[in-house]
Amino acid sequence: MALFQVIVELSMSEVELFPLPLEGSGHGLWSSIREALRGSHQDYTTGSLNRSIVLLAIPMVLEMVLESLFAVVDVFWVGRLGANAVATVGITEALMSLVMAVGMGLSLSTTAMVARRIGEKDPEDAAIAGVQAIGLGLLISLGLGLAAGIYAPQLLGLMGASPAIVASGSGYARIALGGCGAILMLFLNNAIFRGAGDAAIAMRLLWVSNIINLILDPCLIFGIGPFPRMGVTGAALATLIGRSTGVLYQFYRLMQGTERIHILVPHVRFNLRVMVRLLRVSLTGMVQFVIPHVSWIGLVRIVSLFGATAIAGYTVAIRIVVFFILPAWGLSNAAATLVGQNLGAGRPDRAERAVWRAGLFNMVFLGSLGIFFIAFATPVVSLFVSDPAVVRLAALALRTFACGNIGYAYLMVTIQAFNGAGDTFTPTVVNFFGFLVFELPLAWTLAVTLHFDAQGVFLSVVIAECCIALASIALFRRGRWKQKVI
Repeated sequence: MALFQVIVELSMSEVELFPLPLEGSGHGLWSSIREALRGSHQDYTTGSLNRSIVLLAIPMVLEMVLESLFAVVDVFWVGRLGANAVATVGITEALMSLVMAVGMGLSLSTTAMVARRIGEKDPEDAAIAGVQAIGLGLLISLGLGLAAGIYAPQLLGLMGASPAIVASGSGYARIALGGCGAILMLFLNNAIFRGAGDAAIAMRLLWVSNIINLILDPCLIFGIGPFPRMGVTGAALATLIGRSTGVLYQFYRLMQGTERIHILVPHVRFNLRVMVRLLRVSLTGMVQFVIPHVSWIGLVRIVSLFGATAIAGYTVAIRIVVFFILPAWGLSNAAATLVGQNLGAGRPDRAERAVWRAGLFNMVFLGSLGIFFIAFATPVVSLFVSDPAVVRLAALALRTFACGNIGYAYLMVTIQAFNGAGDTFTPTVVNFFGFLVFELPLAWTLAVTLHFDAQGVFLSVVIAECCIALASIALFRRGRWKQKVI
């Protein structure tokens, strides 16, 4: 608690030194919001730090909201098909988390490298880094998609799915896992835009993807109009079509070019020097994200010991948390971009200030959200499922997760700050000890040994992530990330 007090004091001192832009100053808050949505030409290595955070964070927050909307829309409609259908989505999502971990690992190194080059005022090398990342992403997408799509039913079985769930959910799993490259490339291309500071473009393309998913989801699930009734499989197909359309639009914008980054035909070639640097940062980055996702798979496996209702309740709660908490990742991504660009510009002190500021804003947001979840968990959950047993368990999970929101707030920002600096090793070590060495054994002990059942898993998440947050904050204050070269 003493460490958190020091952090808040540091953050508050920064707010006093750099007040929010006021109306009439030429850069009022509302004008900044409008500029953020249109796409800003701001140089993020100079000027008001609060204004830089606003201009980057708003489109990144909206990008995260739109990304999470895929999951929320799916569970909203799939929830009408029963507990087995929701459990299918939950188990497949746990498997998909490994793909997301690879995508996030590659994306964070891409953001760091592109941001550093933009901060150095070298858009040519930024474009070259983006091309190498895209080539690597396409190769990984092909390999993962083929293997996961072919063995999808077996993977469901390994995750503890009942024969009924495997029979009804194999189609969903094949499409979702086989088309995982769309998710990976969506993350990766948006990482290029974020690193360059073109966050508004990343936000806008997700509007296109989500509109397609919103229209196709009920049509393909329930067979509305000329569409076939595909059940839970239709949700996977709708999401794949929406995401794939977004990826095509990303490639178009990268080739068309923006003020900050433009990929030209001469850039589309193999560059060994850049590829080696990218791989070096990416590998630890992938491991960094694989670790918590492996832990998540382990948690789902433990929850599955208590039946389909427990899995469904856990799935609904996680989907709701993801929808509301991803905007906080938007703030964290803004901090990562600011760290990368300001280190590139030789301004490490400004980079550090950006992290404390973003952490304070995140704490206020997630703290308020936590209070809301504790008070209104049951009505929120009831919007997605009607089964009383699932509602009860999902509401319990939601309230439990909400108790750790302040810890999550600083954890997100500090982890992304390390990544924005290109230091993917430090958070990887923290994640290894926090999730694999601590969280999983704790979950098993609370749920099985001490007979807390699924509630033991929920408690383990809060305890472990708050401990990881404290460790990350302490390491960030040491400042070694400022000397990282990428």
